[in-house]
Formats: sequence, structure tokens, C-alpha cells
Amino acid sequence: MLGKILLLPVMGPINGLMWIGEQIQERTNTEFDAQENLHKQLLSLQLKFDMGEISEEEFELQEEELLLRIQALEEENRLNAELEEEENLAVQATFIPVSEEIQIYQDRPMGSKEYEDNQNLVLSP
Repeated sequence: MLGKILLLPVMGPINGLMWIGEQIQERTNTEFDAQENLHKQLLSLQLKFDMGEISEEEFELQEEELLLRIQALEEENRLNAELEEEENLAVQATFIPVSEEIQIYQDRPMGSKEYEDNQNLVLSP
């Protein structure tokens, strides 16, 4: 108990990052599982039709429903990917500001100072 309290400042952030990683992995797995399950249902439906367990009309109705659900899920994933990409671009744009003043200093060679009045210069030995 005392060890946990003493290590809390070090282990707290590490445990938090591990929890966040687990949550991301879990969500990714469920999204892939949902799409995979829909494909499995479609394959199962095809097998039922091939074996003669369901009629052609019933097959077409269920197939259309499954294909629409797959299409909706893929569209949702595509939109989420686009939103994440836009957010990443917005974050990058805020961290890379280049102003004209910075560009002027970058173009000017280092160590070259021009003095307006050379008579007032004092050289030290």
C-alpha cells in the first residue's frame, strides 16, 4: 500500500496511458469485428441460399440489407478517417507559423553587422 502511494506520481501517468491505449485498441477491435461479422453473415446467407434453406426473394432482401449495412459502416469509417486527417492538418498548421520577420532573419547571414558610423567604434585589445 505504501509502495503504491509512493510510486503514484510515476506510475499514475503510465497507467493512464496504458488505459487510453487499451480503450483505443478495444474500439478498433469492435469496429473491425462489426464489419467482419457483417461479412460473415453475408457468407452464411449465401450458404443458406446455395443449400436451398431460403428462397431467392428472401435471400435478395436479406442480402440487400446486409450490403447496405456494410456500405454504411464503410462510409462511417471513411468519414471518421477524413475528420481525423482534417484535425491533424489543423493541428500541424497551428504549430508551423512562418512570418515574414522570421524569414528575413533566416536569409540574413550570421555575424555580419553593419555600422552606420564607423568613427565611434572602439577596438579593445
